Amino acid sequence: MELRSQNVRTLAPENDPLKMGMGWKVEDLSKPQIMVESTFGDSHPGSAHLDQFVKEAVQAVNDNGGKAARYFATDMCDGIAQGHDGINYSLPHRDAIVNLVEAQANASVYDGGVFIASCDKSVPAMLMSIGRLKDMSAIVVTGGVMEAHTLPKEYVVNDPACAINELLTLEQIGKFDAWEKTGVIPNSQLDYYKHNACPSCGACSFMGTASTMQIMAEALGLMLPGTALMPATAPELKQAAYDAGKQLMELVKKGITAKDIVTKKSFENAIMVHAAISGSTNATMHLPAIAHEFGIEIDADTFDRMHRGAHYLLNIRPSGDWPAQYFYYAGGVPRVMEEIKSMLHLDVMTVTGKTLGENLEELKKNGFYQHCDAILAEKTAGFARPVSREDIIHSFDNAKGTDGSIAILKGNLAPEGCVIKHTACPKNMFEATLRAKPYDSEEACISAVLHGEVKPGDAIFIRYEGPRGSGMPEMFYTGEAICADPKLASSVALITDGRFSGASRGPVIGHVSPEAAVGGPIALVEPDDLIQIDVHNRKLAIVGVKGEPKTPEEMDAILAERRANWKPKAPKYTKGLLKLYSQHAVSPMKGAYMAFED
Repeated sequence: MELRSQNVRTLAPENDPLKMGMGWKVEDLSKPQIMVESTFGDSHPGSAHLDQFVKEAVQAVNDNGGKAARYFATDMCDGIAQGHDGINYSLPHRDAIVNLVEAQANASVYDGGVFIASCDKSVPAMLMSIGRLKDMSAIVVTGGVMEAHTLPKEYVVNDPACAINELLTLEQIGKFDAWEKTGVIPNSQLDYYKHNACPSCGACSFMGTASTMQIMAEALGLMLPGTALMPATAPELKQAAYDAGKQLMELVKKGITAKDIVTKKSFENAIMVHAAISGSTNATMHLPAIAHEFGIEIDADTFDRMHRGAHYLLNIRPSGDWPAQYFYYAGGVPRVMEEIKSMLHLDVMTVTGKTLGENLEELKKNGFYQHCDAILAEKTAGFARPVSREDIIHSFDNAKGTDGSIAILKGNLAPEGCVIKHTACPKNMFEATLRAKPYDSEEACISAVLHGEVKPGDAIFIRYEGPRGSGMPEMFYTGEAICADPKLASSVALITDGRFSGASRGPVIGHVSPEAAVGGPIALVEPDDLIQIDVHNRKLAIVGVKGEPKTPEEMDAILAERRANWKPKAPKYTKGLLKLYSQHAVSPMKGAYMAFED
């Protein structure tokens, strides 16, 4: 076995003494050298606890013939950044982490890596980094999910979108904030929710982007089976981090690299799992960006094609009832894969050194499912009714839906496409014609919603918020404000070239491409244009002007005239990361990564 780290030692005579200067012994220098990269830092609950898993992975590497080196690329939190311009850094900082990890890995040269992260952009960033370093052995550890808070009776409120109202999770805060602003609940009640929504470290306890991408890491074959989205406080998770470090050493010894594991088939498996879990729409950006780093082409249309006819099984918030911690209690990724086994490539290689099919057979024999069943029984023992795993992960034959969970819509408003999570959208909005009410920023739009300026039947637009406009921030609060108003929740659509949180629900359509900043048709929408939404036929189009229907030919002529008169806005950012990102980001339909090719 030829180790890249040993070749570098012969090229850089300072290599050995510098490593000994930080405590390495002479005998360590000739061992396989392993980077343990994490996003540990006091940035948010998804990263503040990762040091314990770093410690376990380092110990495992050192116990099994390697020498570990810790590296850190702390991430930011979308929740903390919401409501101000900090959220504009969210997507660009994904690429910033990838660039940092690339530099760290290649400057010193390692033989393998353990990559540890939990959240919205950090898990995609680590997966993109592995793709960029695909000639290296790699394994992923995710930091799990925080627990839900059990509400006292006086704070339990009826939410028609959720049958389990006694359990508080963070994605509800946007709704409660809108209720407080409109006088539905007092400030003291909102304070209680805010002070108790995050009772532990870990990713937020719903099927948002963080939970989705943890699951995607396992679905791609880069995690030990059954270890994605465990409760962050579970002792099994620390053991999983140790086991991952140990298994990484096996991959290095056998010469199994990331590119041997992650293939086109791996991505197709991940997309089928995404359909089954009703995963975040942000995955339609992250998976193509990860695939790009591996030299594999996946785009948003791939999601639409594979979601058609796919069985949707998961009863987890925001489009279901249960907090995300219950996903593991019901059997996690392996249970989902067992149910959709007929739709998966079972012959793909995984980090175990075995195929996916072999992993699933082994889990049935080693007591994994019995262990999960026992925890589920313990955690739900005090509930008013018995709870089975099928209450949380439905069986294939008793699916919640059979057409996946997202759709890519196209038309004269979104020629390159846009995305809707139809499992979280009211059925009456699958086919609707609405009146356009465009806004050129989220701030203007949410103010209009909260002050009663938005009426049933409106299609409100937030534009100039795409990758090249402002970094493509989330429009979470506006969506929650709409859903919090019973008059608007099933009668108003929110359409944007920005994106949504994985917690978003309701008739929200994002990633409209081309975006407004580059002159996409969304920039040409005027008040009282008629907007047609047709989820079944995958259509989003402008079909009328000033409330009057027009033929397609008439609309083409009108849009051509508007385009001739359109003038681009001045760049929002003139320096730093956001300027760099706004200059080089590709379409969300391709992954919204930065491209520097001519």
